[in-house]
Amino acid sequence: MMWTYRASPGELWDLWTTKDGLESWWGPEEFVMRTRKLELRPGGVFEYAITAMDVPQVEALTEAGIPITRISRLTFLELVPRKRISYKIGIDYIPEVKPYDVSTTIEFNPVDKAVKMLVAQEPMHSAEWTQTLALSLDKQFNRLGKVIQARRDAEEEAKPSTSP
Repeated sequence: MMWTYRASPGELWDLWTTKDGLESWWGPEEFVMRTRKLELRPGGVFEYAITAMDVPQVEALTEAGIPITRISRLTFLELVPRKRISYKIGIDYIPEVKPYDVSTTIEFNPVDKAVKMLVAQEPMHSAEWTQTLALSLDKQFNRLGKVIQARRDAEEEAKPSTSP
């Protein structure tokens, strides 16, 4: 999978490696994510809580007997500043499936005034779940693109007017 963002490798890296950056885009749009722990080193942990905020989400989760807040954690495998992030995330939420890890590698490749973000992810236990995770990542990375675009828009608005 690949996404291209009009950003610098440093800006994209900051969005991936800082509390404020991650909280601005990580997780589904209908949820709020709060960082609980962020240890940026191989073997370090990113632990976060995702809480449903939209009424339909809250109602659906409550009706299904699922808590509206879920704690998740991933473990960093590799961090190469402004170039690559690898991590594994625990998959422990699928009924009747023994918990397991899925590894993901993100590569940042500068191209002109943009960055191509290449994503390689291990398959899950079934093709259906692998596709579900890919769709979830697509939504999440589209959210990242919106955050970057909002920053560009704010920069443009902040520039002094050149008209007389």
